Amino acid sequence: MNILDYIIIVLYITGFLFLGRLFRENKSGQDYFLGGKSFGWFPLAMSTAATQLSAISFISAPAFVGLKQGGGMKWLTYEFAVPLAMLFLMIFLVPPMYKAGIVSVYGYLEKRFNASTRVLLSIVFQISRAFATGVMIYTVALILTSVLSIPMWQTILVIGVVTLIYSYQGGMKAVVYGDVIQMLILFVGIAVCLGFGLHYAGGWENVVANVDPSRLKVVDFRSMGVEEGDEFGFWPMVLGGFFLYVSYYGTDQSQVQRLFSASSIQTVKSTLLCNGLMRFPITLFYCLMGLVIGAFALSEPAFLNQIPDDQPDRMIPIFIRDYLPNGVIGLLIVAIFSAAMSSLSSAINSLSAASVEDFIHRKNPLSDQQYMRYSKYFALFWGVVSITLAFFVGDIAKTVIEAINKIGSVFFGPILATFISAIAIRRVHAIGANVGLLSGVLVNVLLWQFVPDVFWFWWNAIGAVVTMSVGILASLLIPYTTKTQQMITFGKLEWEPKFGPVLLLFFVFIVALSVFLPSLLS
Repeated sequence: MNILDYIIIVLYITGFLFLGRLFRENKSGQDYFLGGKSFGWFPLAMSTAATQLSAISFISAPAFVGLKQGGGMKWLTYEFAVPLAMLFLMIFLVPPMYKAGIVSVYGYLEKRFNASTRVLLSIVFQISRAFATGVMIYTVALILTSVLSIPMWQTILVIGVVTLIYSYQGGMKAVVYGDVIQMLILFVGIAVCLGFGLHYAGGWENVVANVDPSRLKVVDFRSMGVEEGDEFGFWPMVLGGFFLYVSYYGTDQSQVQRLFSASSIQTVKSTLLCNGLMRFPITLFYCLMGLVIGAFALSEPAFLNQIPDDQPDRMIPIFIRDYLPNGVIGLLIVAIFSAAMSSLSSAINSLSAASVEDFIHRKNPLSDQQYMRYSKYFALFWGVVSITLAFFVGDIAKTVIEAINKIGSVFFGPILATFISAIAIRRVHAIGANVGLLSGVLVNVLLWQFVPDVFWFWWNAIGAVVTMSVGILASLLIPYTTKTQQMITFGKLEWEPKFGPVLLLFFVFIVALSVFLPSLLS
């Protein structure tokens, strides 16, 4: 890096500090956490994608495809269930919660059941999201430090403090519009890396010549995810992935808060449609970037020797450092920073929203002035917590990242089933819902500990089925009366005549494309 790269990074940081000041005028909780419900579908879709396509994805997905043992283009199977999940969300799960006018998604559960269900799930979200965010910051900082000679503490503080300042000042507006900018930078970063990678690899023919053909295979219809090492099969990725993505996008505060910020229910549906169509092409470019740069690494000993066998994630940062011109290096470092800051800003805002709504405002309704004060206190608190955790996760980060994915799958299915019961199953009451939730989580924990051959993607589906079944049974067997408002606004399913066929056809298209992709690439 030279002075030009540092100028680009400083200008980027300065711009985001200005962004926070630009949107600092927030007069109420709806302004701070929901942007005054003023957003259209495009910024919301870009914001959602920016958070999903994080710094770890920018670094790890290409490394998995290009170098990691047992890796390859099968990474694309992570995206198969997304269009189906978006369709289910727009038809079934999100409309009743959006119409309820809530800020915290867990508030819906108190209206339908009671406070215990709301508080339980909010605590799980806050602890897991803060810890996962700290690990994300640490991992990005570790990789950048190891290959770009940027001190660890400086990297963590730059990512953390800058993001905290603009999120603290600007609330959801700063988060969403910041994400739009960061997503555009990320697009440029992917295109630049792919273009330079093809240049150094000597063109696509040389890439194919240096790639193991097994890395080009995407779809495996035979693998069912029930044997050790039996992962990335079509059925576990589609069925398990469906429950995972519906739960994540529809019941996780960090994601669904964006949907609550939409100007109308139609905007919500357009956002979901865009996200359902956008994720696969972006991930495909990630994978192609990894394939190209991995092929170049395999043909260039000087490059390959710098990448530790057990740390393929260093491939992209080393490529940026050693093979890109100055100025472009700064732009790509900014792209990595952008992806990390997008995930952190989303976490800070959603954690603050959950804390204020589920623990303060729920008990004692606040004035707008009090609400804003508590909102900013908690934004500062969770930002400091996430940054602090990044300093202490240390060498366990690699193990924790894998564990966090599994922990998420322990809870995603049961949480989703609890929301489905709240919306559509009148017979389930609060005690039944809580017993079902705990049973689903327990079954998934037992699978994790005693049946390791079952691929963790399946836990999302298994936990949901167990939770719903036990919840219904417990509600039939345990008498329970409550004055809690029965907030069931589901009614009947309303098919989406415009968006539904598009998402279903897109699902068929991406699966078919993936089946024939080895032939198309070779």
